[in-house]
Amino acid sequence: MAVRIGVVGVGFGVTVHVPAFQSEGLEVVAICARHAGRAEAAAKQFGIPQVFTDWRELVASPDLDAVSVVTPTALHHPIALSALEAGKHVLLEKPFTLNLDEARSLAEAAAASDRTTMIAHEFRYASARMRAKELIAEGYLGDLRLALVRLFRDPGPQGTLAAFRGDRDMAASKLGFLHSLGSHYIDGLRHLFGEVTAASGEMITFQPDRLGENGEIVKVDADDTFLFRLFFEGGGVAEMVASRQTPFGDVATMEFYGSAGTLLTPQTGMNPPAHGTLIGGRRGDAALAELEIPERLQPFVDDRDDRLMPFRLLTRDFLRGIESGTSPAPNFDDGYACQQILDALEESSRSGGRVAIPSR
Repeated sequence: MAVRIGVVGVGFGVTVHVPAFQSEGLEVVAICARHAGRAEAAAKQFGIPQVFTDWRELVASPDLDAVSVVTPTALHHPIALSALEAGKHVLLEKPFTLNLDEARSLAEAAAASDRTTMIAHEFRYASARMRAKELIAEGYLGDLRLALVRLFRDPGPQGTLAAFRGDRDMAASKLGFLHSLGSHYIDGLRHLFGEVTAASGEMITFQPDRLGENGEIVKVDADDTFLFRLFFEGGGVAEMVASRQTPFGDVATMEFYGSAGTLLTPQTGMNPPAHGTLIGGRRGDAALAELEIPERLQPFVDDRDDRLMPFRLLTRDFLRGIESGTSPAPNFDDGYACQQILDALEESSRSGGRVAIPSR
């Protein structure tokens, strides 16, 4: 019998979640959005029988086995917790929660349940990332020394202001650049190199102006630029600098340097490509060279959206978790670990110092 899932959110939920679930054999039986028209349009597009405008009603529905949460961060904790209490499996979008207290609450609720819980860190399933993970585990790098990440993007034509969105543009929403995109890279670095013992960083708002509904200028405080350093339990340091306020910026690089070798995963955008390129070299090699990525790590192409292949692979693990009674990584424990780092970086940005991260 197919797993029956309901999706809360029709932005990324409609672009990636619903198509991925339907492609992988889940039965999407319910969709929820605050505005009835958007929910009804999504239901019509994908043949979804039930439409809700109140997530509480969707979560309580006896017709669901699982809930996918694709909402602003402030709703992650209440929806996921309610879904677990209702006996549903949960797939939750990143960033995990607003703060460490909420993250701890969800991790504990997941551990106390017999439900499968996962976080939508689909970047783990990009082909070059998966192959890099395998090679690092095999000792390709030796001991990690430095991981360097750079992401710069052009803000658009000078004088053009984005429309103000309260659920995105204020720091309290936790949808600034660090939380919305940096959380993916923090999870990826931790996945590749292990637990983080300390972090330091800074969050910056270079462009605080947005355009209000009536043409007025609204000042915002969500970060558009961030810098951080992560210090790993096993040794080595990761550094990331990212900004979407860099005119002519078109830089997206991930570089890993160890005692025995180097790995590079080039990108052409903010997200790692589903079918990526991996470049590497070890001591004794004449130069860096492109490394083969096995077909088993990129088993199909989905032209609808480049994020769909990795998200569909994550969905397969979600289904395997439901079948086996487990919560495959990235799960709510991984969400908690990422939240520890995000909270530490916020504290560091305020204090200017390095912040220790206690072991769980």
